[in-house]
Amino acid sequence: MKKFRTLLVACALTLGASSFVNAQSKIAHIASQELVESMPAFKAAKSEIEKLNKTYEAEIRNMVLELQNTVKRYTQEAETKTDEENLKRQQEIQTNEKSIGEYRQNALQDLQKKEVELMKPIYEKARTSIQKVSRAQGFQYVLDSTTGTGVILADGKDLMADVKKDLGI
Repeated sequence: MKKFRTLLVACALTLGASSFVNAQSKIAHIASQELVESMPAFKAAKSEIEKLNKTYEAEIRNMVLELQNTVKRYTQEAETKTDEENLKRQQEIQTNEKSIGEYRQNALQDLQKKEVELMKPIYEKARTSIQKVSRAQGFQYVLDSTTGTGVILADGKDLMADVKKDLGI
C-alpha cells in the first residue's frame, strides 16, 4: 500500500511537472531592423532611393540657380523697365518660387512612395522567414530586440543566425 501511494504521488508530480512545462511558452528574439539591413535587397533599395534623391536634389538646385540668375538679371534691368513690366517680372519670380516649392514637395512625396514600394517586400520577406524559422523551432512568441523597441532583456534564443541562413545571407 505504501508503494502504491508513493507511485501515485510520483505519477501526480510527473503529470503536474509535464503540464507546467507544456504551459510555458517558448519565446525567442531577433533584432529585425538589423536583419533587414543585412539583406542584399535592402542595400539595393537604399542605393536606388539615394540615387533618385540625388537626381531630385540636382534638378531643384538647377531650378534655384536659374531663378537666382533671372532675379539678378531682372534686378540689373529694373532701372530700364517700366513699373508695369517690373511688376510682371516680380509676379513671374513669385510664380517660379512657388513652382520650385511644389516640385520639392512632389519630389519628397515621390521619394516616400518609392521607399514604401521598395521596402515593403523586403520587410515582408524578413517577417515570413522569421515566422518560418520560429515555427520550425517551436517558438510561440518572437520579440523584436531592435534597440528602442521596448525589450529590456533578451537572454532567450536569438533567431538571427537561423533566419539569415533561411534567407541565404
